[in-house]
Amino acid sequence: MSSDYSARHLSVLEGLDAVRKRPGMYIGTTDSRGLMHCMWEVIDNSVDEALGGFGDLIEVILHPDDSIEVRDTARGIPIDIEPKTGLTGVEVVMTKLHAGGKFGGGSYAASGGLHGVGASVVNALSERLDVWVDRGGQTHHMAFRRGEPGRWADPASGPTPAAEFTPFVTNSELTVVGKVGKNVTGTRTRYWADRQIFNKQAGISYEELVTRARQTAFLVPGLTLSVKDNRDPLNPTEETFRYEGGAKDFVEFIAPDTGVTDTWELTGSGHYVETVPVLKPGGQLVSEEVQRDCAVDVALRWGTGYDTEVRTFVNIISTPKGGTHLAGFEQGLMKTLRKVIEANARRLKIMAKDGIERIEKDDIMAGLTAVITVRLSEPQFEGQTKEVLGTTAVRAIVAKVVETELTAVLNSPKRDTKAQANTVLEKVVAEMRARVAARKQKEISRRKNALETSSLPAKLADCRTHDIEKSELFIVEGDSALGTAKLARQSDFQALLPIRGKILNVQKASVTDMLHNAECASIIQVLGAGSGRTFDLESARYGKIILMTDADVDGAHIRTLLLTLFFRYMRPLVDAGRVYAAVPPLHRLEISGSARRDREYIYTYSETELQENLRELKKAGRKVKDDIQRYKGLGEMDADQLAVTTMDPGKRTLRRITAAHAEAAERVFELLMGNDVGPRRDFIVAGGEGMDRARIDA
Repeated sequence: MSSDYSARHLSVLEGLDAVRKRPGMYIGTTDSRGLMHCMWEVIDNSVDEALGGFGDLIEVILHPDDSIEVRDTARGIPIDIEPKTGLTGVEVVMTKLHAGGKFGGGSYAASGGLHGVGASVVNALSERLDVWVDRGGQTHHMAFRRGEPGRWADPASGPTPAAEFTPFVTNSELTVVGKVGKNVTGTRTRYWADRQIFNKQAGISYEELVTRARQTAFLVPGLTLSVKDNRDPLNPTEETFRYEGGAKDFVEFIAPDTGVTDTWELTGSGHYVETVPVLKPGGQLVSEEVQRDCAVDVALRWGTGYDTEVRTFVNIISTPKGGTHLAGFEQGLMKTLRKVIEANARRLKIMAKDGIERIEKDDIMAGLTAVITVRLSEPQFEGQTKEVLGTTAVRAIVAKVVETELTAVLNSPKRDTKAQANTVLEKVVAEMRARVAARKQKEISRRKNALETSSLPAKLADCRTHDIEKSELFIVEGDSALGTAKLARQSDFQALLPIRGKILNVQKASVTDMLHNAECASIIQVLGAGSGRTFDLESARYGKIILMTDADVDGAHIRTLLLTLFFRYMRPLVDAGRVYAAVPPLHRLEISGSARRDREYIYTYSETELQENLRELKKAGRKVKDDIQRYKGLGEMDADQLAVTTMDPGKRTLRRITAAHAEAAERVFELLMGNDVGPRRDFIVAGGEGMDRARIDA
């Protein structure tokens, strides 16, 4: 296939086809977030006009047919012919990617849009879009279907995407549909999102719309934003926002606590130079060094609480993931407060051992509410969704403005401001001391368990209780059973330690071999009481040690090996009756339910018990499902089944391991596990004569 790969296999997507083919590249997603992003692309165009001083009213209307309409009183989209394309300004803006007034042509000093794709992307992803422009005493109209201009044969009831559409064949037309006053200007855009692109469940969130409309009104003082939700004609909703105080009012609105300071405004600006392609009047792009201006507006205050609320914006566009302006703010804040605290170290009673360098960002940010806004031409964002500012030079400018202005505030001679500054410094130092003290206390009081000791196995899933009498350590056979046991256990008092397969036979191994064996060493280290003659029962970290192995021959073998370890090297645990064997079931019977009874389950622990239960159920007329579940291992059980049958203290059965007849027990261990093979072979041969072959699980 590779030899047949040629230029004819390449696809070239032109114009709005690229948007429809890869919508995620332009709006992020095709769910509700993408739908909201499209709406804000249209609204932000009107907000950019308001930022430039054109228009003071924006209306957003959600119609019953799920269309969205945005109206403004700005200059209106240009209606004259754009010389390069021969199309009207309206058609250029709505159909051409990277076309608009935000490419350094002097139309906008600062704007939220900068890629020139917002309106055209919305048009491409709309089943229908209509735009009306009021300019020169007339209302001009143009309509589109999925980005293609044409005419709609609308019924008398109003515009609808279900109407018949006729695309323009030769020339597009911007139709005059009415008259307005000479001084009346503005743009109205109404669109129906294309459900071929967006998920059926995608919708506009009224709460999110209102939140961002209020936020925008805070950031553009004097702008009126009206939101109308007419989707339910019987219960329409309308809210209007207008604020004159800007970011200062915004901080007061979002602050989660009572302030210990007034809201301080830190404003300033800076310049930087960057090399950018500049569009010349002739249409050529020429790289030039351009000086940019960056205006910084920061409003902040500290409150009585400890939560941090910081919002960042670039030309009123929210940057929820921060960027260089947030980094510059934090840098300036840290540098300023460390310097001022160092200058007042004696008054704040900061000892040499505390050190100013101990003050960290979290100490300063505790209780801080801040709104950071920067305004600049052609900012660099990471993608069309504009969530992160990437313009590098902004960091140094914001840091310098914050450092200069905040230093002046904190060193202000005014009585009220000076008292508030002292409160902030004391709050930061107190937060630092509390953090350091909490860390020390945590280290001192931390339980010395296996997870916190480098020599102990990390695979131990420890319990939380400090009461040794209540704690239980389950030694689990295999990692597969461990996963189920983690879900089944009660983590307050039940700990889990997995072992891999069959451990070392310690009856015929040396002490050195036993201590070098990973599984044996893990068990001894987790119990924390030593081994052999140095074993200290009082130091054991768990009240019960429960051996949980499969109910088969291999499980019995592993259990015997574990018991050998406990018997030889941790004998006091056995003598104290603190070693147990879990008793998992062999079978599960499912009894069919009826109108009066729910479905029931019965667990049996031997073949004899199984047959007895089957006979009794048959005698009682109860129906048992034919597929009787036979558990071959703990890993086959669900967590709730393992909990009910084996781990829940209120329902399980445990077999206590005792050594009342120590000499007899030691003889059996020596016979089964010792170095002398002859007696063990005789025992197996003698026992083999009475063995029922049908019982062998093979």
